[in-house]
Amino acid sequence: MAATDSISIFAEGTFEEQVLELATYLARSIPEDGRAAFIQPFQDALVTPEGKEPIEQDEEWRRKVFGTVLSQVKGLGEGSEKEIEGFFNLLFSHFLTLFPLDSPDTRAHLDPLLKTIVSASDHTPTKYRILSNLFNAIPRQSPLRLAVYQILLELASANDELELLGISQTEVDKWLSEWEISSEEKSSFLKLLVRAFTKANNATVAYHYQLSYVRSLPPASPSAQEAAIDTVASALRLPSYFDFDSLFRLDAVIAAKDHELFALLQIFLNEGLPQYKAWTDSHSAVLTKYELDGAQLERKIRLLTLATLGFQNTGRDVPYSAIATALQVELAQVESWVIDIIRAGLLSGKLSQTTQTLRVTRATARAFEREQWELLEKRLQAWKTGLANVLEIVSASRQKAGSDAPVSAAGAAVAAATPAGIETPAAAAQTAVA
Repeated sequence: MAATDSISIFAEGTFEEQVLELATYLARSIPEDGRAAFIQPFQDALVTPEGKEPIEQDEEWRRKVFGTVLSQVKGLGEGSEKEIEGFFNLLFSHFLTLFPLDSPDTRAHLDPLLKTIVSASDHTPTKYRILSNLFNAIPRQSPLRLAVYQILLELASANDELELLGISQTEVDKWLSEWEISSEEKSSFLKLLVRAFTKANNATVAYHYQLSYVRSLPPASPSAQEAAIDTVASALRLPSYFDFDSLFRLDAVIAAKDHELFALLQIFLNEGLPQYKAWTDSHSAVLTKYELDGAQLERKIRLLTLATLGFQNTGRDVPYSAIATALQVELAQVESWVIDIIRAGLLSGKLSQTTQTLRVTRATARAFEREQWELLEKRLQAWKTGLANVLEIVSASRQKAGSDAPVSAAGAAVAAATPAGIETPAAAAQTAVA
């Protein structure tokens, strides 16, 4: 077996002793008066004929005998959970030693064994341990890991116990980079993850695997086009998802530019409420087709519109009236919308009921293109000018009072020079109603 950093399974005794141990365990599943007859063929198969090399020196002979044992595994067997796990650990030890991991014949032996384990009617926790032990015992690069984890995933999904696997996208990405499998197999595995998390009602995690699935497909293929549209619809359905710019970095999404949802995606990236209402007036059937909630989409486009308004006015006071006009809401509703967008993490600032303004300290850009880079350049230039003024103030203070000039004066100057929207750690976003 190839070198691996996975878990090794150690077994004591000779090959003959271990085979008989496996056969004896299997015999528990038949009536007691038939057990001796069941074990006898295994004993006979282990006898070394005169003039033949011992079985320890003949791998093909060992493989043939073990194959006979493997063919008799019809379930988890009769035993305690500890005994069941021990039986399969010993079985896997010989399986991984005797069968070449890159051989199609090995997969042909493994698939029925996995189905036998999963189809057993009870001992579900034991099944998880058995399959996990096998997964960890297989070398990290082996494609057999994919086969085992697919079964684990299907088992957990069928029992609504997906959380037991503790799957993380970082781990999945690492596996896919290690496993020696085709691009088609990688795509199929990602699609299986999407379905599993969708079934578990974890739409956010399912969406992130959708993004990976779309990236794994040839951009111009029909399957990629279909997956891209499904991913766009998922992003629109998620109530707290606002990063539509990332979708435009997917070639498959750009290739679907003629689809009716693509125009809606562009509105959520660059436009506002009037354009959204115009689109929905002529595409109401599309909302139904893709299970999109019109009220939820309207809330999202209002929040994104307010984020854009805030980004354009970072460091300045925005009148309530300007916000009300942009969002097409009553003046009395402005504060609740501002609180909503701050909770969504798209904007930070301070409300003033006295002046009826919002002081924007930070806002998220819906897309970062030339316009946003130019605005950032202006802010950095303002910061540079402010810092130059700080140096002049500090220098003048030192000349006037010597080297013991109060630090507070310099600190005040730094605070004055820091441009709005470029926050120091101590000036984390806060919200207040004056």
